[in-house]
Amino acid sequence: MIVPPKTPMKMSEGTTFGTIASSWKEEKRNYIKESSLSTYTLLLDNHLLPELSDKTEISEQMIQQMVNRKLNKGLSVKTVKSILVVLKMILKFGYKYGMCTYAPMDIHFPANPSSKGIEVMALSDQKKMMNYLKSNFSFLNLGLVICLSSGLRIGEICALKWEDLDTDSGVIRINKTIQRIYIKEENHSHTEVIIGSPKTSNSRREIPMTKDLLAVVKPLRKVIPKDNFVLSNSKKPIEPRLYRIHLKKITDLLGIPKMKFHTLRHTFATRCIESKGDYKTVSVLLGHSSINTTLNLYVHPNMEQKKKCIDAMIKKLH
Repeated sequence: MIVPPKTPMKMSEGTTFGTIASSWKEEKRNYIKESSLSTYTLLLDNHLLPELSDKTEISEQMIQQMVNRKLNKGLSVKTVKSILVVLKMILKFGYKYGMCTYAPMDIHFPANPSSKGIEVMALSDQKKMMNYLKSNFSFLNLGLVICLSSGLRIGEICALKWEDLDTDSGVIRINKTIQRIYIKEENHSHTEVIIGSPKTSNSRREIPMTKDLLAVVKPLRKVIPKDNFVLSNSKKPIEPRLYRIHLKKITDLLGIPKMKFHTLRHTFATRCIESKGDYKTVSVLLGHSSINTTLNLYVHPNMEQKKKCIDAMIKKLH
């Protein structure tokens, strides 16, 4: 059966996709975080406007071809899907205000059976790194210990201040993050480091310090100004880009395989699961918005666990 092509979405007279996108961005500016607006603007300026800015109608076929080109150029499926999210928000905005027609698009992505799982440090490499960090104190090294002991995101550790380390209660309080964002102005564009609220409301959390970490932090907390940043031990923070370089220096020094900074977070979560931590608690420690995120990322039963499950089920039948 041949399916007829869908009717293209048409802009109202005198309107282009670019003018709708501009109005949408101005409205968004009033009620979303600056970092979110930065992400949307980057996707808009780098991907959507170069392709669609002067278009007065947009078809499903046109968008499918754009998606195929992006994927062929090496963009990840995740990035391309983010581009489509922004596109759909703009078109729905245009439809809401009578600037265009709208119809859902059915965009296809290639199967990706070779998709890699999360990256986790080998236990031997983790022990090697922890031993080195504890024996070679610096504030930058202390930050890596904190990440391996608490699962903080890179923006969270860069934004952490000494006042966030409550040695009386023995907890780390996560209430802010730092990131470099893209700023588009009328005549030029630039990037800027900002400190803002965490990724989601669940990301505001308290994480217990390990006994070893508390023993290191407690005497320092008494003598260091509470509004100093932990990594720099000064009023000026270390930004994520520079801290990634520090991690690379440590892994190169120790002969540990190259890794992304987020691997430290994955490693913390995986060790918690391996230690029989209950999934809800691990989810709260990580600041996930849903326990399903934790389950999908970290809970993958091995063959031995599968066999035990089936054996236990069979025993019930005898």
